Amino acid sequence: MGIAIALILIVIGSLVFHFYSPWVATPLASNWGAIDDTITLTFVITGLVFIIINLFIALAVYRYAYHPQRKAKYEPENTKLEIGLILLTSIGIVAMLAPGLMVYKQFVSVPKDALTIEVFGQQWSWSFRLPGKDKTLGLSAVQHISIDNPFGLDPLDPAAQDDVLIHNNRLLLPLNQSVKILMRSKDVLHDFYVPQFRVKMDMVPGTVSFIWLTPTLLGEFEILCAEYCGLGHFNMRGHVEVVPPSEFASWWLSKDTFAASLLDVSGETLSATAKRGQDLAQVKGCLGCHNFSNSAIGPSWLGLFGKTQILTDGRSILVDEAYLKESILVPNAKLVKGFAAIMPATSLNDLDVKALIAYIKEKGRIPLDNNKLGLKLSGQDLAISNGCTACHSDNGDEMLGPTWQGLYGSTRLLSDGQTVLADDEYLMGSILQPNANIVAGFAAVMPPPRLNQEEALAIIDFIKTL
Repeated sequence: MGIAIALILIVIGSLVFHFYSPWVATPLASNWGAIDDTITLTFVITGLVFIIINLFIALAVYRYAYHPQRKAKYEPENTKLEIGLILLTSIGIVAMLAPGLMVYKQFVSVPKDALTIEVFGQQWSWSFRLPGKDKTLGLSAVQHISIDNPFGLDPLDPAAQDDVLIHNNRLLLPLNQSVKILMRSKDVLHDFYVPQFRVKMDMVPGTVSFIWLTPTLLGEFEILCAEYCGLGHFNMRGHVEVVPPSEFASWWLSKDTFAASLLDVSGETLSATAKRGQDLAQVKGCLGCHNFSNSAIGPSWLGLFGKTQILTDGRSILVDEAYLKESILVPNAKLVKGFAAIMPATSLNDLDVKALIAYIKEKGRIPLDNNKLGLKLSGQDLAISNGCTACHSDNGDEMLGPTWQGLYGSTRLLSDGQTVLADDEYLMGSILQPNANIVAGFAAVMPPPRLNQEEALAIIDFIKTL
């Protein structure tokens, strides 16, 4: 009797949890509502089977409980029962599979007017490629991948010359425009997933997979890697923003092409030792976590040499050659505050270490211009386009992050009990190393920045006006 009651309570509890659960699907932001419908249908069918089976077991336990005066009836064959169960099971399987096959047919049938873009994954970051004016993506191959050509585009292919390259974790898509997303992985298995879009796909090294969708809701959504890809998997995140077509076109035209990326726009050259370090940084995978644009998993190399870093234990340390050498050979000996201890140990000789340090010093001094077309955005525009205003308000409202109104010049209490003056130095550090100093009452959820120092200064100037 007790087992029967327990089974009935399990059924009732499961139904209550299903209908009143706090875990609900994210709002749909694409044309793939049919996927939600198939999931709902699967839940209904499997839910009914779950209820029927458990209630039948409860009934059987109660009705046919052991009794010394009762004997079981021997009936090895029951053709009628077997046929009925086969028919019911077949109907249930067909009811679950048929809608899925219909949706899959739509999934592999890409509209002819779809915009084709490419997602490129590597440990642990996303980058993107869009076609140029010819609306055709150029050829790519593994043998073309290098530090100057991370996408591996064929430099002799005319169609590749005007391809637009996005080297950070932020992608814009036009509203109500069908998009075919090609997917490549540089190193290990990844999975491109935006929960609001409902479609996801594995990215397998050596192959090109794809999905397609039509964004139907304006807003910014988080890109996740839904396949474990190593120590930094948790931090392999990005952002996709759905904007009006006119705004997408302006953003698209403001980005560099592959042909422009092959030009030496800096006007400076690296020494032979630094070039050796550049090759090592590519071969050893250093550039998977460090770069010169403040948008990486690890500390940026832009302006790093000679800078003072804050460590996890609260100490400050000058970034000199001795510090860099130790950080390369014993990566977690002095961990920078706000970054995870995920860098693996690397076996390098003294000459290799000197070459890497020379590369960090020389390349880090080269000013990067992320806007070669001369388009200067205001601090407010940069804050909006980079998603800062999704967590920080300008009117005093507390959101996921502290409000910017009245921030500059105020005194802030940090999570470690210290107080700090919100001046230029503090704001710059909070932008470029967002989790080094966490304000009390707020979580360490700010992602790595996608800004250079000039853009950060513009945002600080905007904060000062509030």
